[in-house]
Amino acid sequence: MQHEIIIVDDHLLFARSLAGLIDSYEEYTVKHTFTNGSELVDKFSSGMKLPAIILLDINMPIMDGIATMKWLKKYQPKAKVLALSMEDNEQTVLAMLRNGAKGYLLKDIQPVLLKKALDTVIEQGFFHTQEVTKALMKSLNSENEEIVELKDVELQFMRLACEEKTYKEIADIMCKSHKTIDGYRQHLFEILEVKNRIGLVMYAIKNGIVEI
Repeated sequence: MQHEIIIVDDHLLFARSLAGLIDSYEEYTVKHTFTNGSELVDKFSSGMKLPAIILLDINMPIMDGIATMKWLKKYQPKAKVLALSMEDNEQTVLAMLRNGAKGYLLKDIQPVLLKKALDTVIEQGFFHTQEVTKALMKSLNSENEEIVELKDVELQFMRLACEEKTYKEIADIMCKSHKTIDGYRQHLFEILEVKNRIGLVMYAIKNGIVEI
């Protein structure tokens, strides 16, 4: 049985190359390729069944990846989406994850890692690189791993960090100095063993601190 994949990307050469690579995998086949989210929405509205995975570009005309994710979250909540990005932009990837994306891939991904990403989404429901969050990897590999105890103020900071707010906005909401907020952030990065804000969000989602 082959798993059906849909690609949504306005860069036609990249989309065709990606489709050719995926079609070379025995377990996968590219069912459709669309150039923006609006085409995907129209197809779903016409009765298209949900594919195994949607590879969704973030930056597209007419209806971009974030707008498409919001639509999918509302109307196709079971969709398994991997975001495609040219750059590891923290705020943009954060928005995709908060709206239900199961992970993201940089467009210069190696073929072996692409295959691993597809397999992992099919088997586990989501995919992330080690750079996104080491803590999440550990929690997947060990059912008995001890959960880190967080203070109320750290939980508040983490929840706000998951809402696409800037650190300055978080400082204002929490009535703390920017230096104090930086301290919370660095402390959480260290104890949760994550490298960036995206890793923090993935940890929060995995451990039920926030819901998507």
